Amino acid sequence: MIDRGSHNVVGVRVHAVDYEAAVAKIVDAARRRAPMAVAAVSVHGLMTSVRDRAHRYRLNALDLVVPDGQPVRWALNRLHSARLRERVYGPRLMFEVCRGAADAGLPIFVFGAADDILSDLRRQLQQKLPKLQIAGMRPAKYCRVTSAERDALVEEVRASGARIMLVGLGCPRQEVFVYEMRDILSMPTLAVGAALNFHAGHLPQAPPLLQRYGLEWAFRLASEPRRLWKRYLLQNPPYFWYLALQATGLYTMDPEDARQPQQEMCYG
Repeated sequence: MIDRGSHNVVGVRVHAVDYEAAVAKIVDAARRRAPMAVAAVSVHGLMTSVRDRAHRYRLNALDLVVPDGQPVRWALNRLHSARLRERVYGPRLMFEVCRGAADAGLPIFVFGAADDILSDLRRQLQQKLPKLQIAGMRPAKYCRVTSAERDALVEEVRASGARIMLVGLGCPRQEVFVYEMRDILSMPTLAVGAALNFHAGHLPQAPPLLQRYGLEWAFRLASEPRRLWKRYLLQNPPYFWYLALQATGLYTMDPEDARQPQQEMCYG
């Protein structure tokens, strides 16, 4: 189990942990019914925080921020000597948390995606993890919810008996959600992104070799060019520029240089 603390990567404190440590923290919080906001960050998430100081505040207020992308793991190793041998890939983290929840008898609630994806996700998870208790699922509307809708969702999650919540709304909506709902739900709430689609079988995952060498972005760009071309082609080069500045000591983005968000409503 590896847990080497959190370290600044372009203004966000990312935790140098492995899967075992991350899952242990999440399952322990679920057992204690303790609030815990978790996100797996890639280059896209970090660069969103570079442009948006309010989002930087949110990410740095979360309890656990793991290195989802290989370039984030590289940064931890290069800048902070973290010696991480692998990243904490969001889809795998989601599955390992579900495995841990199944072993511990902790029900989960899934929020995000569409009805057909959730139906297939339920079937896939129950086939692979027969002991997993799925307390509830709710599709996303992908719009700003009203206070009444938010309260109804909170009540549904609480009444379901869930002890862990998985949220797949896309960045940055899902990070806004877990930040805002942390103390309201008082359970581990994980922003898992496209993991719902991957595990439901609705999106292909990059081959392991591409993932190992940090080329998952190219596979996803080829799969969804119209949606993702701006994300990868306009954000990846500036990310490495900021890393170079931080590595040489010419400029380091300060996690404290952030702006607390005004009261806002969760996205769903």
